[in-house]
Amino acid sequence: MTDTTIAIIGGTGLTSLKGLEITRREVMHTPYGEPSGPITHGVLAGREVMFLARHGYGHTIPPHRINYRANLWALKNAGIHRVVAVAAVGGITAEMAPPRLVFPDQIIDYTWSRGHTLFEADLSHVTHVDFTHPYCEELRHALIQEARQIGLDFVDRGTYGATQGPRLETAAEVNRLERDGCDIVGMTGMPEAALARELELCYATCAVVANWAAGRGEGQGEISMEEVDRNVAEGMVNVRTLLENIIPTL
Repeated sequence: MTDTTIAIIGGTGLTSLKGLEITRREVMHTPYGEPSGPITHGVLAGREVMFLARHGYGHTIPPHRINYRANLWALKNAGIHRVVAVAAVGGITAEMAPPRLVFPDQIIDYTWSRGHTLFEADLSHVTHVDFTHPYCEELRHALIQEARQIGLDFVDRGTYGATQGPRLETAAEVNRLERDGCDIVGMTGMPEAALARELELCYATCAVVANWAAGRGEGQGEISMEEVDRNVAEGMVNVRTLLENIIPTL
């Protein structure tokens, strides 16, 4: 086992990591089935890291079919202690404009029927984990500090509403999310964050606002996939810059 402690989980728009010098790929088998793909080991900005594409390296696994338990278990078993999770989201509140970066500090789970816990079988006792603050504040603050230092456009907090997918939300559903206190909406935030907490991983999300959520933004028309792709591409350039700058400091 290497001394690598940092993993990057790539979402939509980040199925590979430019600048990563790949040293090997590791196929992992877990008690929860197969992960989204092999774990990619490599060197980024002079530091050993691991990378896993959440939707598979061909971006073929929809959010509700991702084996989150296998993904997180595999990273933990490979020796990871910290995880930077990259995700594309929709912006709900006014400051969550595309293609801004967001470092959420809270999350609300609207998903269902996903394998959402490691503590459900062969237990010696019922296990609960504290989830008051769902993200690792140490890692989240490090990301924020680095983003500020290199001059990126970002929001340093917000509540992530995790929906089931793979369809996008209705305008009425987005209205409900805002009433509930959500600032951004995505489909992969849960149970990934909770599983990381169960595994005692330091986990934080770097979200790219890919589009205004349904009924938001100018015109309030249908969401354009061309616009989403354009914003994701622009946002991921900033994510890569952030990762290249922060990885050596962690």
